[in-house]
Amino acid sequence: MSYTTIEWTDQTWNPVTGCTKTSDGCKNCYAKDIANKKRLEGEEKYKYGFDIVKCHPETLSLPYKWKMPQKIFVNSMSDLFHKDVPFDFIKQVFQVMHHNEHLTFQILTKRPACLLELNPQLKWTDNIWMGVSVENEKVINRIDLLRQTDAKVKFLSIEPLLGSLNNLNLIGIDWVIVGGEKAENARPMKEEWVLDIQQQCKDQNVKFFFKQWGGKYGDGGDLLNGKRYKEIPEYTPSFFGMQIY
Repeated sequence: MSYTTIEWTDQTWNPVTGCTKTSDGCKNCYAKDIANKKRLEGEEKYKYGFDIVKCHPETLSLPYKWKMPQKIFVNSMSDLFHKDVPFDFIKQVFQVMHHNEHLTFQILTKRPACLLELNPQLKWTDNIWMGVSVENEKVINRIDLLRQTDAKVKFLSIEPLLGSLNNLNLIGIDWVIVGGEKAENARPMKEEWVLDIQQQCKDQNVKFFFKQWGGKYGDGGDLLNGKRYKEIPEYTPSFFGMQIY
């Protein structure tokens, strides 16, 4: 587990590292930069770089040590549904999540076709939240694929937002996160794009979380019309078989 600056989660857990680019949102991948830095620093887990997907079975025991309820972003440094991740390992990751229902696990993928194919063979306990990245209209179909899964809580990560997303169908979607790109050559995000998504969330009764404006140094702030919007779905985790109130 690693502490994180990602606002919508508490910690990260990476049983898989490495990935390959699959759509426009991957152009300035933050995870690749972090992995390359860790490799140069000699961190064993990243010795193969970022372009090779590696499973790390030794990390599967970690969630059993985390006793307090918290939100865990699964594979911030990879994609659990990448074609190079064996299904048996995905099942092991899910088993760990099943056994730790006091933790809320947040999974994010850019490969919902694989997710949907495996969905019938996966057990979705209520503490497993499933999301897809939607950076522009080219990948809007990811929402439809996510909607067909059995995840209790479904969310969209619209980060980096690279264009307008009009007429979103948010039926079955519980949460939308919006943010700009943070990178040396960050692509700009227009305010009207964000405001339009915010209004669509309001109209369709979906939680809206505005992360930040992005930019070269990510110093654009997180105010939208002078306010912060940090909505998160409500969920009451169980704790050793008992509810926490």
